[in-house]
Amino acid sequence: MNVTFPPLLDIHVARKSFGERTVLCDFRLRLAAGECVSLVGASGSGKSSLLSIVAGLDRDWQGRITLAGQPLDGVSADIGLIFQEPRLFPWLTVAQNVAFGDVAFGGTAAPAPLLAEVGLDGLGDRLPRQLSGGQAQRAAIARGLYNRPRVLLLDEPFSAVDAFTRIRLQDLLQKVAREHALTILMVTHDLDEALFLGDRIVLLDGSGQGTEYVRPPGPRRRDDPAQAALKGTILDALYTAHAL
Repeated sequence: MNVTFPPLLDIHVARKSFGERTVLCDFRLRLAAGECVSLVGASGSGKSSLLSIVAGLDRDWQGRITLAGQPLDGVSADIGLIFQEPRLFPWLTVAQNVAFGDVAFGGTAAPAPLLAEVGLDGLGDRLPRQLSGGQAQRAAIARGLYNRPRVLLLDEPFSAVDAFTRIRLQDLLQKVAREHALTILMVTHDLDEALFLGDRIVLLDGSGQGTEYVRPPGPRRRDDPAQAALKGTILDALYTAHAL
């Protein structure tokens, strides 16, 4: 997908370091509205650090990020974040977890239509311990959607569930992204997932910057030969960079 200009999300991380080690250096990424970009790379290459920066959780970096041309400075309701684990509060119901920010200030729990949209219809009164792993992650997705963000960040969101549940959650993510007109930036170690969901795949190879690959055009199919060929290209790049 060609990014429209000005892009919806414009990221420039001039430098992000941990002591003597620099993980991002002059890193640039622009996302168009409605686009999904997958971030892949070895552990320690800066993927999760980049999400923390965009989410406003990490302030110790140099650079600039804009959303629709306006500077992003700290946490914003326009940016939703879904973690690897659901991170639900065990003493709150599913509906209260989804709407936690409002509930904490005396507001109401999550509306039933949102729970139904993610496949949790009728489960709003359950506690997290009464959910399966897939149901808990659906609750996390609903929480990420609750404030109607423009951008959704996902940090390995489906790595803790079984393969079949992972496929169903990938399909769910595609559905809600389309219906909510979301722009998505997702970290994953699963290249098949990165290629199936992403319009572009950005490989962080440890150099501090990224190499971009565009997903082959056409319908999204997990058995697409062109997708398999691109997967091989990215794997070769990972090996060449000694990232595996």
